[in-house]
Amino acid sequence: MNGVLPDSGIRDLIRSGAISADPAITPEQIQPASLDLRLGSVAYRLRASFLAGRGNRVMDRLPDVQMHQMDLSGGAVLERGCVYLVPLMERVALPAGLTAVANAKSSTGRLDLLTRLVADDGTEFDRLPEGYDGPLYAEICPRSFSVLVRPGMRLNQLRLRRGQAVLSDTELRELNAREPLVGGPALIDNGLGFSVDLKPAGGDLVGYRARPHSGVIDLDRIGAYDARDFWDELHTTDGRLILDPGAFYILVSRESVAIPADYAAEMAPYLAMVGEFRVHYAGFFDPGFGIGETGTGARGVLEVRCHEAPFVLEHGQVVGRLVYERMAARPDCLYGAGIKSNYQGQGLKLAKQFR
Repeated sequence: MNGVLPDSGIRDLIRSGAISADPAITPEQIQPASLDLRLGSVAYRLRASFLAGRGNRVMDRLPDVQMHQMDLSGGAVLERGCVYLVPLMERVALPAGLTAVANAKSSTGRLDLLTRLVADDGTEFDRLPEGYDGPLYAEICPRSFSVLVRPGMRLNQLRLRRGQAVLSDTELRELNAREPLVGGPALIDNGLGFSVDLKPAGGDLVGYRARPHSGVIDLDRIGAYDARDFWDELHTTDGRLILDPGAFYILVSRESVAIPADYAAEMAPYLAMVGEFRVHYAGFFDPGFGIGETGTGARGVLEVRCHEAPFVLEHGQVVGRLVYERMAARPDCLYGAGIKSNYQGQGLKLAKQFR
């Protein structure tokens, strides 16, 4: 069946050798609809980001842009504003009919840690064509905070697809009629639209803005950092927020959304014409997100960066959309506490490293 491969399909690919790694892939890497990818033991500081291009290997192009090499085995700091290339532990040999797409994990995006998949013969980031057989690399650019990384850390993830998986708007409306995807009316236009919440039900805290000169974040330290050392709280009483050019914000969607068990979703930008900002689309939404025991949905955290000019963002303004995809089969495990998912039932929430 066409669709996104579930956890059982990923395990089948690992057993067949289509996905391999050194050291071997662990059960914790396998998510309901994706595979977490692990950093290797070396990083290359780059002068600039690059793609291998048609007919080229990444390692053959590396000397053109490499500045120096770093050993990650004892931990190393990736500095804010710099670009790095890290070979990953995993490699793939995609069977006929399968393609793959990568994206940053949720915590990676909430740290403004730009992470993209790079591959041999590649002409675009985060995409592997049918039949790709080769190594994988992560390009990492810390945008707001310097970070301490080690081998085995998981910053991005890979989703595998067979055939056409994306739901049309007609199919999305039919699904919403059967299993409500959002609390309230559904805005369906090239996906399920969602808006920003700048009038919270309790209090006036609407988000956070990254502080520009903060300390280093060790990505392994969960709940270790005082949020006030890295973020400024944002409060408003009139439902408006002025975004500063170059600043990074954590906001939250007004709507609670749900991903039924037979579907997955990806956050995508809405329209470039709606304003001088971009809602980053880190992370996939796994089957079961927002369902939980109560079925009440969970709100989407918005990673927002303003571009060329200050921009007034207003409560209820549509800023993004969820593109739903059908699963090739229902996963054995759904997103939630059973697999130690960090953001089930979330509201406005920073990355897991902050308390």
